[in-house]
Amino acid sequence: MGEMIRMTMSDGAEIAVYHALPKGARRGGLVLIQEIFGVTDHIRELCDEYAADGYEVLAPSLYDREHPNFEASYSGPDFDRAIELARKLHPFETSLADAQTCIDVLKGKGPVFITGYCYGGSVAWRMAQISPDLAASSSYYGSMVPTLFASEAPRCATIAHFGRFDAGIPMEGVEQLIATAHPTAQIFVYEANHGFNSDRRKDYHEESSELARERTLALFRACGG
Repeated sequence: MGEMIRMTMSDGAEIAVYHALPKGARRGGLVLIQEIFGVTDHIRELCDEYAADGYEVLAPSLYDREHPNFEASYSGPDFDRAIELARKLHPFETSLADAQTCIDVLKGKGPVFITGYCYGGSVAWRMAQISPDLAASSSYYGSMVPTLFASEAPRCATIAHFGRFDAGIPMEGVEQLIATAHPTAQIFVYEANHGFNSDRRKDYHEESSELARERTLALFRACGG
């Protein structure tokens, strides 16, 4: 349903963005933020699914400045390169700025929502805290959420999804986030591991994936989408 386009970001860089137009009546705009592995076929498929639900979707290829057209598998050298890009080469603040540029493109057409997975889950949560232009946010297993960004309440209605058995995001931090009880946020824990939403990964958990998607769509629709 979608296609790769080129967009100029706030720093003047031109990067690839996957753009999917809504099927049927338009419910709103959605910025969908990638895992550390890039705008892969899985991410493009997610965009198309949300487009089928009535959302105009933009998914920026965040690492285009450092590694154009980066799409990685989940193991081996690809995995190592993804970690290097996310943790060493690509500034997190640049990802936030790119997300806001996509929000700016969509916000004149109606409500704008954001979702993200893994690395993108941290971006989606942080954007809910700093952007004044979002109607709602759904964050999937972002490792920075319970550590770096737990103390500040999101500006918009926000949900976050975590796997109980995610070794990279200890439940102690998630439980502390729940105990913080931000009035704008709801935290869900699933009997699953990290990456449970992706059917390309060994830790895919269909029941959790479907429930998290239902909750995400319900949130968006409750907030005008």
